[in-house]
Amino acid sequence: VDQVANLNLVTSACDMVSTAYASTKESHPYIRSVCDAAEKGVKSVTEATASCVQPVLTTLEPHVATASDYASKGLDKLGEKIPLLQKPVEQIISDTKELVSSRVADAKDAVSS
Repeated sequence: VDQVANLNLVTSACDMVSTAYASTKESHPYIRSVCDAAEKGVKSVTEATASCVQPVLTTLEPHVATASDYASKGLDKLGEKIPLLQKPVEQIISDTKELVSSRVADAKDAVSS
């Protein structure tokens, strides 16, 4: 989970969503009250669940560690094969816009000639 969370693509996407969420809450008082209530509910459920799940997690720890090791190796290979995962969302959007613009310009030139 930490490895996925540290991917540039994931980090920048989370930052964008977080900024949009905060901006929406700030701009719309009715949405803010709904979001605040939802956040309190999620926090309460998380705290209650954490204490109940802890004994199970302790029992499963060796299995989780093995699965984590396999997942980590898989993510390393995926990162090598898909370098896009290492780029922030803003750069991916910018690169895509440039590519589309270039292709449209090429098609326009081809039609014109």
